[in-house]
Amino acid sequence: MAPNGTKRRKLAHSSDEGSSPAPAKTQKAFFKNAASWDLEQDYESRPRMGKKKQQVVKESNRLPTKNVDGRIEVLRELENEMDSDEDWLEGREDDVEEEQVEEKVVKEVDERSEQEQILEAQEELAKLAMAVNENPEDNVGAFKQLGKIGSSKIPAIKILALMTQMTVYKDIIPGYRIRPLGEDSGKEKLSKEVRQLRHYEQSLVMGYQAYVKELTKCARLQPFAYGGHGNNVVSAAVTCACTLLTSVPHFNFRSDIIKILVGKLSRRYMDANSKKCLEALETLFRDDEEGRPSMEAVALLAKMMRAKEYQVHESVLNLFLALRLLSEFAGTASHDTVQRTEKASKKKRDFRTKRERKDVKEQKALDKDLQQADALVSHEERERMQSETLKLVFATYFRVLKARVPQLMGAVLEGLATYAHLINQDFFGDLLEALKDLIRYSDKDANGDNEDEEQEQQPGEDEDEEDDEPVRNLTRESLLCTVTAYALLAGQDAHNSRNTLHLDLSFFTNHLYSALLALSTDPTLENTKPTGVTSTTSKINVQTTTVLLLRSLTAVLLPSWNIRSVPPTRLAAFSKQLASAALQLPEKSCQGVLALLNDVAHTHGKKIGSLWNTEERKGDGKYNPVSGNLEGSNPFAATVWEGELLRKHYSPKVREGLKMLEKSMSN
Repeated sequence: MAPNGTKRRKLAHSSDEGSSPAPAKTQKAFFKNAASWDLEQDYESRPRMGKKKQQVVKESNRLPTKNVDGRIEVLRELENEMDSDEDWLEGREDDVEEEQVEEKVVKEVDERSEQEQILEAQEELAKLAMAVNENPEDNVGAFKQLGKIGSSKIPAIKILALMTQMTVYKDIIPGYRIRPLGEDSGKEKLSKEVRQLRHYEQSLVMGYQAYVKELTKCARLQPFAYGGHGNNVVSAAVTCACTLLTSVPHFNFRSDIIKILVGKLSRRYMDANSKKCLEALETLFRDDEEGRPSMEAVALLAKMMRAKEYQVHESVLNLFLALRLLSEFAGTASHDTVQRTEKASKKKRDFRTKRERKDVKEQKALDKDLQQADALVSHEERERMQSETLKLVFATYFRVLKARVPQLMGAVLEGLATYAHLINQDFFGDLLEALKDLIRYSDKDANGDNEDEEQEQQPGEDEDEEDDEPVRNLTRESLLCTVTAYALLAGQDAHNSRNTLHLDLSFFTNHLYSALLALSTDPTLENTKPTGVTSTTSKINVQTTTVLLLRSLTAVLLPSWNIRSVPPTRLAAFSKQLASAALQLPEKSCQGVLALLNDVAHTHGKKIGSLWNTEERKGDGKYNPVSGNLEGSNPFAATVWEGELLRKHYSPKVREGLKMLEKSMSN
């Protein structure tokens, strides 16, 4: 049986026998040539480029060109000879074309002088500021442009940009705080005007935040920054921060601005920038009717002083005396008239129907109720803020008392005397004990200093190192302690519950009596400025030692809460001691003491009249002026003979004061 023939597969079948044979021949030629193709060999022999990092960059030898704005451009050419392999593998048809990419590398070489750049910056800043002031909502992009100009390395342009931004923001900042948008803010259906307003507010907040950050950065610059002009930039930044805090304290990022000012007050010496910060914070405290800005500032000040271990200037602590703590904020008025809202005259009233008048009346009633509710909430919130502020102030005062910082004792005692009516009576006992300890330590330090001066006076010693140390006025501290103690007693009518609170002020009375003779020979008694204080701008705690002495004596001899309850022994002892001290006192201090004795004689003339009459001695024994207590001095055994010497005093005012005193005693 013959084997079967090889079966051939028909590649193409012509259904139409009468068709042209040309397509069949083309297909045969195609498959015949396809057998001889070698794709791998063709790919291998194809020229290709190396890696991009191995490309040879041919630089242009053209000369640089200068633009109109003064910049020089240098042209460089980068040539790509072939496309990458991925382009060929992806079957792109344009793989044969070669593209030449030219990259312009602009080398900015500003050949303009610094004065020309400053003038150009001034013009640009003026244009932007005018555009923003005219229509801020349509020029929100100017905020970024102002900040971009402020990033210049030229100190003059930097200062101009900071001051311009401060003026712009101060003028366009609204009278309310802008709250951040929530997560669902984009889903709300808003009108076109509201969307535009929100966009403007968010742009304003972002620009203002960037500006405050720039102020913080500039306020911390070193003097050698900006080519040795760092102090000028710092001064401009501090000025801008102070102006913004006093002008727009309600706006966002208030705490960041307060931090700038507090940072400048964290030193033991005062410079021009520190004085600006003091004035700005004092203005903030006095003009703050809300309470929250003052609380934030006091909290930051207390935190800073605690971190510095209270090694700060006295003026920083005196800022607390400018606070409006727990005070009523009444409307503007005078002693003669009170400002009232003017009512519209009948001629200016619009005609309304009976129904319209009824609707207006109901609306006014609703508005009145809403205003009362808002006022109640506002009042409660303000009292809460002031209470928190008061806690921070007293906590700072007590910590300074505990630490016994020498240069801050006067400010603390002055503050305690000022706010004595606000201190809780439960703390009176502890506070009085702290004041007693302070007086004891002052006496001990005074005795120790005198012994050291006697033992260690050697010539040739270098005392320049001690010049920077604060000079502690121990006499002034003891007088302030006495004034504070009696202010506590009279501040909240605590004298009525002295037995319940166990308050005994005899220690302060005896100490004041024993210190009178030493005070009469103090050469700094009438200094208008405490020893060691170099600042001339401080308006707080500048009372002379004589004024403090008279305040203490008035509190002891003529208390406001019960002027008739002073015992005769105390009156006689102080009267005799003051008469002896008047012989040594300067002219003005002597006049003050005689005026005080005149008031005592006018009020308690019968109790101390025997001191001016030698025939009516009530006491037996010997008078002891240097006794440690009043009872041991035996004042009624003495007479006021010092008047005979004061009659021959060189000052006519002193002689006149003595005549008035003797006239009061004779009557």
